[in-house]
Amino acid sequence: MVSRPYGTWPSAVDAVTVARAGGRRFSSLDLSLGHLRWVEARPSEGGRGVVVDELAGDVTPPGSYARTRAHEYGGGEVWYHGEDVYYSEFTDGRVYRVGHGPITPEGGDTRYADGAVSPDGSTIYCVRERHEGDEVHNDIVSLPGTVVASGRDFYMAPRLSADGRLAWIEWDFPQMPWDGTELRVDGELVAGAPDESILDPQWSPDGRLHYVSDRTGWWNLYAGSEQLTELEDAEIGFAAWVFGMSRYALLADGRIVCCVTRKGSDDLCVLEGGTLRSLGLQWTAYGYSFPTHGNSVAYIASSPTESSLLAVLDLDTGEERIVKRSLEAELDPKSISVSRALEFATRDGASAHAFFYPPASAESDGPADELPPLRVICHGGPTGHTEPSFAVGIQYFTSRGIGVVDVNYRGSTGYGREYRRLLNGRWGVIDWQDCVDAARHLAASGEADPERTWVEGGSAGGYVVFCAMVFEPEAFAAGVSYFGVADAEALAKDTHKFEARYLDSMIGPYPERADLYRERSPIHFADRLERPMLLLQGLDDKVVLPAQAEMMVDVLARKGIPHAYLPFEGEGHGFRIEANVVRSLEAELSFVAQVFGFEPADELAPLDLRA
Repeated sequence: MVSRPYGTWPSAVDAVTVARAGGRRFSSLDLSLGHLRWVEARPSEGGRGVVVDELAGDVTPPGSYARTRAHEYGGGEVWYHGEDVYYSEFTDGRVYRVGHGPITPEGGDTRYADGAVSPDGSTIYCVRERHEGDEVHNDIVSLPGTVVASGRDFYMAPRLSADGRLAWIEWDFPQMPWDGTELRVDGELVAGAPDESILDPQWSPDGRLHYVSDRTGWWNLYAGSEQLTELEDAEIGFAAWVFGMSRYALLADGRIVCCVTRKGSDDLCVLEGGTLRSLGLQWTAYGYSFPTHGNSVAYIASSPTESSLLAVLDLDTGEERIVKRSLEAELDPKSISVSRALEFATRDGASAHAFFYPPASAESDGPADELPPLRVICHGGPTGHTEPSFAVGIQYFTSRGIGVVDVNYRGSTGYGREYRRLLNGRWGVIDWQDCVDAARHLAASGEADPERTWVEGGSAGGYVVFCAMVFEPEAFAAGVSYFGVADAEALAKDTHKFEARYLDSMIGPYPERADLYRERSPIHFADRLERPMLLLQGLDDKVVLPAQAEMMVDVLARKGIPHAYLPFEGEGHGFRIEANVVRSLEAELSFVAQVFGFEPADELAPLDLRA
């Protein structure tokens, strides 16, 4: 073990490894044929989504891109029926049946997602989103375009029973799907209200409709009016930012596999005979797809020491088969930082949650008289949460001698409805304060250097960065914003339909409370900026427009504060192209190294900090 200054440790985790493993995302699993099929995002191919069969390899044609821009965030871009694979093509927005060509008309800006096929294969239902000038219309259609349900602002999860009944989720402004939704069957209201979040409808083989509801304060599982689980400190729900999400699966023998989230950590369980029991697996974070076949279930999973992978579990024998891993390289276990759950006091007498990753290396240790730098991560959303899993992007920093704290500030999911709603009306107030308080908690315990702590986040996390930098300028030594919100009022006036009224609950109704929007917009207080910043932005972002970053850059330049701005052509709300992910990560390391005065062991591309 060699003593080296923190931040200068050599590491086997380079930026290319992060881009390939972190960007190789799995989704839309299927096990109906007895072997696994899935969608795989490939950053080395421009981030395109490819349908893969574990036996046959790539299913979708070369050059195709399985992805939808419905709700801008997409999801549910692929669905299956027997041997048939249907997918939404990103380049033209049309739905294709593999081997048969397009089944929706060309022309116009129309997007499809979240499909379901009738048992005989004759009818395909899905969510459709039509853009006509400034108007956006959402409905459920049977392809190629017969309207089944319309008139509401949003639709999600059309699901067919074996006897042809169609269930779906719908809601109106200003609700978001985690606020209040309605479940309907063939147009008839079954459950839900403006203050009850109903999600994830599924039909059992015997024709019972299942769903999750947060009517008790925690997302629990129901069948009709019967509550099947009685969770009071955990839940089976999620923030439905994308289509096609699910957290449970119904087996033919009546058992139900459930992914239960408790204090931000996941556990795979089985509900059998009215009893919910843990399967005792090592994984602490799961994806949102649990297809079954016979007595087997497939899933995406990770643990504090294992990156995201695909696996199939035989529920009877307990045998687990790993199909594919996102990270192919093997790391020395001593160089892997294992997270520790934190519950810390906030400045207003409440408490918040986080996961802390201390520096870790098999070869290096820090000097006895030095504390490590700290990277404070604020997750996006803001409705969502971070989990205690192996994230190669976090290991990139911890393996170099930099601590990381990933904060589940108040408003995060995974801790019940009350905690989730604590941010209502207080976005831009308690979220950034919780991130500051998490950093101070670690500084007070002697685990981080308060003079070398920076805050980093994307989207709503980037908003937290800007807020902290202007409303408490001394809190962090530097800030890194990925496509962050600088002007909440501009966002309220100019964003995509799905989030057009999101801020009604987060801040207040607009324009009635325009005063609050201005009070919560960092751009109006940008003259308070004192610390260096790095800003990264996709130029094709339709959620947070590039102008948001450019406004902050102008102020930093005018005030002579060291900063760098990296705009990326071809990137939207989140970076998918390998070269851009590599550049972003190396730029962040170079940025903090220059600001904090240490010399990384890596050869990094130059980053010019302008004052």
